[in-house]
Amino acid sequence: MAAVEQVFARDVGASDPFATFVSAALRPLHWLMAAPSVTFLAMLGLMLFHSPDGPPFIYDRLALGILIFVVFLRACVLREPLWVGGSVTWPLLALLLLALRDALAQTYTAEVWSVFAAKWFVPIALYIAAAHVFQGKSELHQFETFALLAFAYLSLTSIFFIAGFKTFIFPRFILDESLGIHADRARGPFLQAVANGLALNLLGLIALDSFRRRRLRGVWALLLMVVWPLAILATKTRAVWLSFATSIAALALFSSSGRLRRACLAILFCGAVVLAAVVSLTDHHRSLDERLQENGPVAFRVEIYKAGWEMFLRKSVTGWGGKEMQVELSHRISDFQQEEYYFHNTFLEILVQYGVIGLSLYLWMIFELFRVGRRGSVGKYSPRDSFLDHEFRALWPIFLFVYLINAMFVVMNYQFVNGLVFSIAAMLNAQNRRTELHGS
Repeated sequence: MAAVEQVFARDVGASDPFATFVSAALRPLHWLMAAPSVTFLAMLGLMLFHSPDGPPFIYDRLALGILIFVVFLRACVLREPLWVGGSVTWPLLALLLLALRDALAQTYTAEVWSVFAAKWFVPIALYIAAAHVFQGKSELHQFETFALLAFAYLSLTSIFFIAGFKTFIFPRFILDESLGIHADRARGPFLQAVANGLALNLLGLIALDSFRRRRLRGVWALLLMVVWPLAILATKTRAVWLSFATSIAALALFSSSGRLRRACLAILFCGAVVLAAVVSLTDHHRSLDERLQENGPVAFRVEIYKAGWEMFLRKSVTGWGGKEMQVELSHRISDFQQEEYYFHNTFLEILVQYGVIGLSLYLWMIFELFRVGRRGSVGKYSPRDSFLDHEFRALWPIFLFVYLINAMFVVMNYQFVNGLVFSIAAMLNAQNRRTELHGS
């Protein structure tokens, strides 16, 4: 920020009204360039409230454009290299180009381009921007604070829903049954319960790491252990339950931090108590029991998985493309009639839509995401007891496993979740790069 202040500092005389006008006009841009982390987090906050199935909401796209412009202009003004490399960038860029070609081949609809942005453009844009924005300890502290606030908001929204306190739910479109799906579950502003549960799980892991570093303590730590399992349970989504239980159990068994292991055991205990309490209530017991015994979605997924595999065998290298894929699926699925068909599996959709080429690029990207969190030579650029420190890197594989477990049951077109994952990956990769350039 001090560097930007020096660049923009000018002695403007009172007799020079034009210079005064220009200075005043550029002042907002100066503020944005001096604190790009605020712009970044504001944009991520707007993405939190933009669901593809919700009401029109263009402010997040506008904020993303402003962020990209600010990062580019800041690099030019400070004469800093605009680093767009990194191991994750290349497979992600190749997937972006594949998806762009496919989107251009389809009839223009807002939904096609919204999904394109959420799945491919937002991840690569935030991956590049975050590496330049979150470089200091204070910026990382801001990001962690945002994550904790988002976790608190989503948790409270889920609890208000399951408790029937719908008056306190904001924004109100969450309660609109004509929008999105899963209106009978705690779905949050995403309007899909699985997206809400996945965000809760990922943000909860960040909160758990904050507890390890003693940033969360006392009553806040106690609330984390009680509220988190209840919020997860309220989503009534089996994939979310599975990823939550698996991640907490893995940390309880394998974490090198005794404080973290004890916290996970406490969370599992609180989760069991919460489950017993909820099940004891007749209405909730019936709802959870019906959800566990619901076989319709399983039968549909089995049929669509079978159809998808057969389609892949016919066009295995380059895939079908989005438009032809939907037409072919409508011909192959006979027992379930829908306007559009979704594979409910990120890997299968990429395989059918883009073929072996697309899946290979996606697997390459996942491999590189794991690599950015390696616990190799880290030093002053990931100081102990700060966000994204050495111990967080041990948590990173579990963080990604939660993301990937859910990707096996849904298509990852949730821009907030993608933005969260790729932003953190960028910060870790930026630490690695600074360590390689300047040493530990």
